[in-house]
Amino acid sequence: MSGTNPFLEVAIEAAHQAGGILTTEFARPVDISYKGEVDIVTQADRRSEQAIVTLLRTRFPKHAIVAEEGGGSESDSPFRWHVDPLDGTTNFAHGYPCFAVSIGLEEAGELIAGVIYQPISGELFTAVKGGGAYLNQKKIHVSAIEKLATSLLCTGFPSVKRSQNPNIHYYWDFTLRSHGVRRDGSAAMDLASVACGRFEGFWEFGLHSWDTAAGVLLVREAGGSVTRFDGQPYQLGDRELLASNGCVHSEMIHIAADIAERSATRSSP
Repeated sequence: MSGTNPFLEVAIEAAHQAGGILTTEFARPVDISYKGEVDIVTQADRRSEQAIVTLLRTRFPKHAIVAEEGGGSESDSPFRWHVDPLDGTTNFAHGYPCFAVSIGLEEAGELIAGVIYQPISGELFTAVKGGGAYLNQKKIHVSAIEKLATSLLCTGFPSVKRSQNPNIHYYWDFTLRSHGVRRDGSAAMDLASVACGRFEGFWEFGLHSWDTAAGVLLVREAGGSVTRFDGQPYQLGDRELLASNGCVHSEMIHIAADIAERSATRSSP
């Protein structure tokens, strides 16, 4: 990791603290409650978020914090942290070890630092704007695969309102036109995997800022592309996200547009 950055250092410290909590909780029977019919939250989510938010408030008391479980705070500061204390809660609750802590920081709308930590594997992904992306302090780069047909892709589906989500159409087409599509249940880890070259592309609908802030910066700093489906630059809170190694990006955009057009034709009277 080149140089030091005070924001990144605190984010790493917070991620490690949260990761320790998740590792401890992962070994215990899971205490589950529900935000909706199937959208679960665990004691681990709450404990992890509390640790992260407490540290951020201590070190940067004037900064705003957006956190998934509602523990954040607003302010007039141009700095805003986006915190997902446990991305992959459903996996966690079922004992499937694919989940992560995700912490991203924006300054006046620009992503400037990000950390994704997978405490079971010990993988720590970090990025600072203009400074590259790293996995356990070793620089990473997106893959060089140039064609979608030989690409491995990933996506995700929401835990709520699945029947209203159009992604099944995209899943079908992208599966047929690629080397395969994985669905691991953690958008943060999916984006980190694009950044380090494991996946060539990722797409999803309806993600929140805490899901994407750190991962988007990682992909961009690793040499990849992150846009909406129409090719415009992705902004936190956009309804759709398309991330890739850059080489297959235009092919994915073209296919996404074709799927959307066919879906509109099917749904029209």
